[in-house]
Amino acid sequence: MSIKKKTPEELRSHRWYGVHDLRSFGHRSRTAQMGYGREEYAGKPVIAILNTWSEINPCHTHFKQRVEEVKRGIWQAGGFPVELPVQTLSEPFQKPTTMLYRNFLAMEVEETLRSYPADGVVLMGGCDKTTPALLMGAISMDLPAIFLPAGPMLNGNWNGRTLGSGSDTWKYWADLRAGKITEDDWRGVEGGIARSPGHCMTMGTASTMTSAAEALGFTLPGFASIPAADSRHAVFAAKTGMRIVDMVWEDLKPSDLLSAASIDNAVTTCLALSGSTNAIVHMIALARRAGIELTLERYDDLARRTPVLANIRPTGQYLMEDFYYAGGLRAMLKELGDLIDGSQKTVNGRTLAENIGDAEIFNDEVIRRRATPLMPDTGLAVLRGNLAPDGAVIKPGAAEPALHVHTGRAVVFRDYNDMAARIDDDALEIDETCVIVLQHAGPVGAPGMPEWGQLPIPKKLLERGVRDMVRISDARMSGTSYGACVLHVAPESFIGGPLALVRDGDLIELDVPQRKLNVLITDEELARRKAAWVAPAPRFTRGYGAMHQIHVTQADKGCDFDFLQRDGGKPDAKDASGGEPEIH
Repeated sequence: MSIKKKTPEELRSHRWYGVHDLRSFGHRSRTAQMGYGREEYAGKPVIAILNTWSEINPCHTHFKQRVEEVKRGIWQAGGFPVELPVQTLSEPFQKPTTMLYRNFLAMEVEETLRSYPADGVVLMGGCDKTTPALLMGAISMDLPAIFLPAGPMLNGNWNGRTLGSGSDTWKYWADLRAGKITEDDWRGVEGGIARSPGHCMTMGTASTMTSAAEALGFTLPGFASIPAADSRHAVFAAKTGMRIVDMVWEDLKPSDLLSAASIDNAVTTCLALSGSTNAIVHMIALARRAGIELTLERYDDLARRTPVLANIRPTGQYLMEDFYYAGGLRAMLKELGDLIDGSQKTVNGRTLAENIGDAEIFNDEVIRRRATPLMPDTGLAVLRGNLAPDGAVIKPGAAEPALHVHTGRAVVFRDYNDMAARIDDDALEIDETCVIVLQHAGPVGAPGMPEWGQLPIPKKLLERGVRDMVRISDARMSGTSYGACVLHVAPESFIGGPLALVRDGDLIELDVPQRKLNVLITDEELARRKAAWVAPAPRFTRGYGAMHQIHVTQADKGCDFDFLQRDGGKPDAKDASGGEPEIH
């Protein structure tokens, strides 16, 4: 079937460059000021390259080179590339959390594309929140868009031991606090755990979300698994530049790729990877930008049927570099078989089934067969009860099985600073049967819902060999983390959710098989405490923070801004130019 292609006059950028008026004269003369002649851009797709590179984002240090390769591909395909730097969200450095600024970047993406003469866009990201932010903005703008994943870094190494980013940080930090390794050992881990460009090579949020982007159809097939340092990553960057030009002529937009089935594909992919719990929040936000309702119940339903096939840390044994050599995401998607809807369209114009048809597993220890999964199901569980009426989540595979059903005495910290000040106090009345509770760590209260959910185990318990305890918060947790950590409790404590009402000594019941999370007090006592609760003072009085605390939704709704999500149905009505105001 032939694809109807746009004419040059139908390009969105024609309004800037192709019209015979004073404004177009200004656009052309200023483009000449930058050293370009008319023949270089006239009648050609203008491709915006949104680059999240910065000198404080270690995951994207190779993007200075990758953007040149993207440009090369665009030129070769007959397009006109324009690099536009957008906000960098550097997970290791930005405080209090990049999650506070995910929606900021999403807004910047949408408004940048709306206000400039872009016919299509290459989205360059990978470090945790950059992927969902870029996709959220592009989905809302709905111009032809293709995603370039940063790629995982190479495996870490220290004294002959393979290190995984994040996961081994927490492991060896616990060993250092318990006196099992020396300061010299700790410095050795520091020097060997991150040794190339690229995002975390464990199955953290970065690898989870770039894999989800590929499953959604936003990347060239196979791209998400390629290590950043591999020369094939550069090859795919150029191919990405080439493909976006054809996507513009074909008018292949995010709304053509996204459906309830493609969202299910991405969620199933995250679950089969035993991906980051953060993906729940991001996938809900992405779906709602497209007017598709993704609920926690749907997530839990898919988790009950999806086997964990990726044997990758922290749930498994290997790392993303090994996953790529074992066949990568294409091979795992093919092995999922009927759990994936292969009829969904992708950015290369083919269906997902066509893209994975010739994929092979080369090491079935790294990518398990469905007959021998790492876990048969439940890579993630959604909990409810009087402590989380709107839901909470746990990653069962990252917790000690004995803690999946547990009742313990609550030890409550009112905020992160309170926890940091008292957790290692020898006078703290706590043992391994207790349940650690952290309040005021949610979207409004923290602010921004930081990755505080892997609460530290008290030093005196670490010294006795305790390595896991039940921990509950309205925070998130790094995808590289592990432990019996209940996260995303909604509604959050700062706005008066039940978590705010828990007191020291209350018994808390966790039952993962039954999906229950309760504080064992009467409804009357809970109501009495609620009536006596006093709302804390707002975190912000001005600026972006003030807007965030007013408009951010709770975790079960994706933590997006309420005025940016669609309630359902088709994308908002737009004119043919993409919804931007008329140029005068």
